[in-house]
Amino acid sequence: MARAEHLPSRAQQPTTALQGLRVLDLATFIAAPFCGSLLAELGADVVKVEQPGDGDSMRHLGEKVNGRALFWALEARGRRSISLNLRVPRGQDLALELIRRSDIVLENFRPGTLERWNLGYDRLRTINPALILLRISAYGQTGPYADRPGFGRVAQAFGGLTYIAGFPDRPPVLPGSATLADYAAGLFSATAALAAKQYRDRTGRGQVVDVSLFESIFRLTDVMALAYDALGLVRERNGSHAHAAPHNHYPTRDGKWIAIACTNDRLFRRLATAMGEADWGADVEFDTMEKRAARRAIVDARVGAWTGRYTLAELRERLDRAEVPNGPISSIADIFEDPHYAARETLIRIDDPVIGPVAMHAPVFRLSETPAQIQRPAPEVGEHNREVYTDELGIEAEELEHLRAKGVI
Repeated sequence: MARAEHLPSRAQQPTTALQGLRVLDLATFIAAPFCGSLLAELGADVVKVEQPGDGDSMRHLGEKVNGRALFWALEARGRRSISLNLRVPRGQDLALELIRRSDIVLENFRPGTLERWNLGYDRLRTINPALILLRISAYGQTGPYADRPGFGRVAQAFGGLTYIAGFPDRPPVLPGSATLADYAAGLFSATAALAAKQYRDRTGRGQVVDVSLFESIFRLTDVMALAYDALGLVRERNGSHAHAAPHNHYPTRDGKWIAIACTNDRLFRRLATAMGEADWGADVEFDTMEKRAARRAIVDARVGAWTGRYTLAELRERLDRAEVPNGPISSIADIFEDPHYAARETLIRIDDPVIGPVAMHAPVFRLSETPAQIQRPAPEVGEHNREVYTDELGIEAEELEHLRAKGVI
């Protein structure tokens, strides 16, 4: 059973950085909605548009508690939900009224989908010239692959990350999570959206932001492209760091694992001293990073033999004292018990209306004057229909019921 008695509850703050910013989230699954989540944490009013009935596909993804998908509880928090059928003309008309009142619109359909729904940017900017349309897709809005479907796993493969994940004598492995590309694209998108807003605030002009899953992953592959172009090097799987040694995961006496990162010669000498082998740090066969990287297997075996003699706690104490960067390979159970996570309030407890009180990620942004916050738990499909359609668009209750009966909302 997960334990998290130390977790703080959701706390409301009086002022937010993006207060007054309206974001209309037309997207589905994770990538663009995650962008919306980040903007909501910073104070934007994010209105989620869902298909009437079953709602967003993320409601049905992965593990569930009381019928509610945990993905939905996490990634739909902080926004309001309305139901709207974008495939029918009346739904498109309502969407235009919402877009007229929005600063940023998020979508991550296959390129051309909005255009088929008569909601392409050329039409949108005629009613809202200041609009920022943020578009996320697998391959981007242009290029020969633009029309192809794709998800995170595919983007991570095409973007070059999967090729280098794993060990040289085994097939490529999934690098971390199949959703990594979605989260990367959402993060890049939030940055781009705020940059576009800054430009809009200066000029009054909106624009289209085009973010792809594969390029978001490709940007995370550090100097791999430069090394190929300048030196002809194709990075292969090696199960470790390409440039540094010792820079790996090592076993401990109590069956755990520790990460040690020595990214320069000074750190290696500190490690050698902590190991009681100060002479190793001056050995002419190992005294430079290039030499150690060329003898990586020998280096890792020697460090691993040393770490295997001590418990994780003993190693951390020794390495911390020697100022050698290190950390435990943490399971989620370890994270829930870690005092640093508790002190930073990196986990918070949200009172989800279906699941009940449940721990989840706190906002990453730490702003001293306008703290990020979770404004509300994940909504039900169309929970805020009356609030948006009646209070904001002025649609009477009778017309609202008619729209519901016709499947428009």
